[in-house]
Amino acid sequence: MRLGRHARPARPAFVAAVVGAVVLLAPVVAGCGDAGELQGAGSTPTAISPDKLWPELTPAASPAFDIGEVDTEVVKGVTVPGGDIRTVDPVAVVRAEIAANPGDYSAGTYDETARRMADCGKGKGGVQGRRCPVLKAYYRDLTGDGHDDMTLGFRQLPGNLTAVRVYTVRKDRLVQIMGYEDAVSAVELAGRSVIIRAPSEVAGYEYRLQWTWDQQQRAMLLTNDEMLRIGGGAGDRKHSPRPSTSPTPTPSPSASPSASPSASPSASRR
Repeated sequence: MRLGRHARPARPAFVAAVVGAVVLLAPVVAGCGDAGELQGAGSTPTAISPDKLWPELTPAASPAFDIGEVDTEVVKGVTVPGGDIRTVDPVAVVRAEIAANPGDYSAGTYDETARRMADCGKGKGGVQGRRCPVLKAYYRDLTGDGHDDMTLGFRQLPGNLTAVRVYTVRKDRLVQIMGYEDAVSAVELAGRSVIIRAPSEVAGYEYRLQWTWDQQQRAMLLTNDEMLRIGGGAGDRKHSPRPSTSPTPTPSPSASPSASPSASPSASRR
């Protein structure tokens, strides 16, 4: 049972004093609807405890796939004057990643990205041509330390992928705390989270991944990975299909403190 919107606790003494009046007012009250009365909320479903499957199965002691979700990496060759991340040139950050991973960019999967970097101009605020793959950088305090962090995106070409990176500053060094690439349809910032939406092969649905800052790990963790309904079926929304293979993230140089994610989190759901 639940109380109506305007329900108030009954007063026994007052009800006893006007019991005769209640009989006379009953027809009037009946015509006023059920405002203030108790209303049935329907039957309550029976609680069912979860069934544990294969109780004889030996629990896994280590993960089968390393998705690198707690790995961080210092960006070499990029300085942060005064610890202000807004002074960092986003184009220089992408160029540093390309330089650190020639196997992926110079003559690898994303060689077109490397070629188009020539259209990005030189220096902070340089004029960018229309072929420049670097997207606008956004600034927000995602780590809760009172200072802005940088969310950066750039196109991974050829293909239909967008790389999303999050950087913070530690002791005047630029540190990548989140890296992911996918066939992205939207990216949002909410609180201390980065939300990435990606199209699904299933018509009327999309993937939604949420990366949230974790103080203990000092990295953005994949805290939510789900498929959401966005339409009624085929024809409700047109989109490009997701890549047939999982995105290949950027490996970290051996001298780096740690590596970028070594496998796409979405691989676990495909």
